[in-house]
Amino acid sequence: MCTRPRTASSRVLRLRVVTTAQLPTGTVTFLFTDIEGSTKLLSELGDDYAHVLLAHRRKLRNAFSGHRGFEVDTQGDAFFYAFAHASEAVAAAQEAQAALAEGPIRVRIGIHSGESRLTEEGYVGIDVHRTARICAAAHGGQVVLSEPTRVLVDGIEFKDLGLHRLKDLGRPEKLFQASDEDFPPLRSLNAMNLPSQPSQLIGRERELEELIPLVREQRLVNLTGPGGSGKTRLALQVAAELVDDFVDGVFWVPLAPLTDWELVEPTIAQTLGAKGGLVEHVDEKRMLLLLDNFEHLLPAATKLSDLASACPSLHLLVTSRGQLRIAAEREYEVEPLPEPAAVRLFRERAAVSEPEHAVAEICRRLDGLPLAIELAAARTKVLPPEKLLDRLGERLSVLTSGRRDAPDRQQTLRATIEWSYDLLSEDEQRLFADLAVFAGSFDLEGSERVCAAELDALDTLIDKSLLRRWASGRLGMLETIREFALEKLEETGEGELLLRRHADHFLGLAERAAPDLRQGRWGDWLDQLDTEHANLRAAIEWADRRGRDELKLRLLLALYHFWFVRGHLDEGGRRFDEAVNHAEATPDVRLQILGGAALFAYERGKFSRAASLLEQRLALAREVGDQMRVVDSLRILGTAQVELDNLPRARRLLEESVALAGQLPDDAVQVKILTTGDLGWVLLNEGEYQRAVGLYEEALTLSRERGDTRLASNLLESIGAAELRSGRPREATTRLQEALALAHGLGYDDGVICCLVVLGAAAAREDRVRRAAILLGAAETLQHSIGYSLQRVEREASEEAAAASRERLGTERFDSALAEGRMLSPDDAVAYARRNDED
Repeated sequence: MCTRPRTASSRVLRLRVVTTAQLPTGTVTFLFTDIEGSTKLLSELGDDYAHVLLAHRRKLRNAFSGHRGFEVDTQGDAFFYAFAHASEAVAAAQEAQAALAEGPIRVRIGIHSGESRLTEEGYVGIDVHRTARICAAAHGGQVVLSEPTRVLVDGIEFKDLGLHRLKDLGRPEKLFQASDEDFPPLRSLNAMNLPSQPSQLIGRERELEELIPLVREQRLVNLTGPGGSGKTRLALQVAAELVDDFVDGVFWVPLAPLTDWELVEPTIAQTLGAKGGLVEHVDEKRMLLLLDNFEHLLPAATKLSDLASACPSLHLLVTSRGQLRIAAEREYEVEPLPEPAAVRLFRERAAVSEPEHAVAEICRRLDGLPLAIELAAARTKVLPPEKLLDRLGERLSVLTSGRRDAPDRQQTLRATIEWSYDLLSEDEQRLFADLAVFAGSFDLEGSERVCAAELDALDTLIDKSLLRRWASGRLGMLETIREFALEKLEETGEGELLLRRHADHFLGLAERAAPDLRQGRWGDWLDQLDTEHANLRAAIEWADRRGRDELKLRLLLALYHFWFVRGHLDEGGRRFDEAVNHAEATPDVRLQILGGAALFAYERGKFSRAASLLEQRLALAREVGDQMRVVDSLRILGTAQVELDNLPRARRLLEESVALAGQLPDDAVQVKILTTGDLGWVLLNEGEYQRAVGLYEEALTLSRERGDTRLASNLLESIGAAELRSGRPREATTRLQEALALAHGLGYDDGVICCLVVLGAAAAREDRVRRAAILLGAAETLQHSIGYSLQRVEREASEEAAAASRERLGTERFDSALAEGRMLSPDDAVAYARRNDED
């Protein structure tokens, strides 16, 4: 761990090396160091560790003192230094890393500049604490610094690492790296995905005091209240306060963009990165999910109840305009702000906050609704509170002839939004309405192409709080405001034209991505489509409502690989199942639809359904003479037969697919690789190991020629499994280590898991049973972290290795080795698996 203050409250570091009088004051640059993996290093080096540690200390002290650094404290293997100049601190850190580069010790360094406060005990303040947290987020060999330090250093190019939330620190930090090397993502809280808040939560002290223990104790808490009452902001604060209570994560799942309640579970799964089933991924993890804006998806409420029942340590925090009406629900109504808090909020957000009586009256007229108050406060840039109050009063009086069944608070909120809308110019009003066609959020290019947006007009909408810029840089509207904008869009009569333009824009994006995704060239396409998923869904739904069947089909076919790779199996399966009955589709389109529907059914375990669809596809492909799809249909139908326990037919189908693939043009390489590999898989399951290896080798040669590293990794792992089953564990290990290196380099976790498991089985066959148990433990940790389920070959290998290791080691020693493997990081697990030294 990085050296840090004794307590979060005192934030003091004790001086050991210099006196207080010697330390720099004013703006000081603090530097922390820490050795990465010191415990593991101690185990590896044994008695030599003390000598290596002394050499490391000498090199660091030489580098830091050579750049006029002051040693404030040292604890164990960590240092705390102070520098009068930021440039000296950065130069010292770079020199230190260069000095350590050839040795076994890897040191992480964190740097931050701030105003120092000295006491008799040493430096005091949040800046010392912040430096320690920056250090703790870094990796060995990496120098990470804060933005205040970066702006003080000239002549060096830094790598922008983006915004990061650090433990115990409220606001996110923009961090930089003092080199252009590639390191893994920082160890920050960003994986917990709570959006950073641009301002302090005001007036909700009582609610926080009540809700924090309530969410700790209750499995499902629902914050209810009208639109604009601040449910989301309050829930985000509660979730942030509970980060330390839920060791497996706190995740925000925004549901406002969804229109289909059946997408709730897939959206949760996607947010969590659950590659298997959602329940299997969450399992017994202690986790908090914040499900935001649930009111329009109430049919999915029973799914929440089922999820909570199946996952005993999962807690759910929901925001909704009404009750969910399920047994597990504990409702908490979010009331409007009391007047003193409302006035405080207005003053915080307003450019002008006097006179006091006008501010108080505005807050009363707005019934203490936070969104309404923020919108009104934004107007003080143009109008003082007294004139603002007059205008607001006129708007409210007009509203009395509106919907009689709408609650007063909602009428007031609507009046506030409408009043803000009326202050826009005609062009700004038109753009405001036009932007409502976007679901969720949008980027500048999209707004320009679809709505002909201009930067000045967008800035005006942001300035007037009708449009928001998210932390990602994208733009969007609060859902309450978007509902109002949609009404205005309908009034313009141009809604259909814009919705068609919106659909065309996102069809273009999907179709540009599709060819690369088909060929496995993912690049950043998957992330782009993820970001625009709400807009892509909106385009499909518009096409469906308007009977634009051709446009809808083109979207489905373009999105197939995205849905498949990103795990949107239920959504893709449902869409393709609906499209199967499309009577007017051309043979080419119908072949694509049948293939997509079959693969989605197969991946969801609906093997009979998949086989039925593939029989239809095979017949149609033969009828129209499409040999490529004949081969592909035979191949997938053969693999489905394996799952249906019909191995003889599976073999016949795959042998036919391989024979026909040999007659395809030379550019049909991928199909040839897949057919050959799948036949090898059937033979492996039938026990024909050497013939399976021969087919895998053939496919491997083709995949390497094509440059498909991921497929090569899969094939090497399959060869290793076949070699192991044929009694050749040493040859299996060689292949598996090569496959592991490729998978790890790609960040392909599924492949890493399979390789670790089969390497464990190979170690057990060679009587290296402690090594086998450690590898199984490492695989288990990674498997649970991503929700991956082993296939039959790997599952049998795992069971065999575990049984052999437990028998030889005894239960206690086996459990100890398994636990040791579970503690390894993915990088350390791979490094261990690639070593061949004896245990």
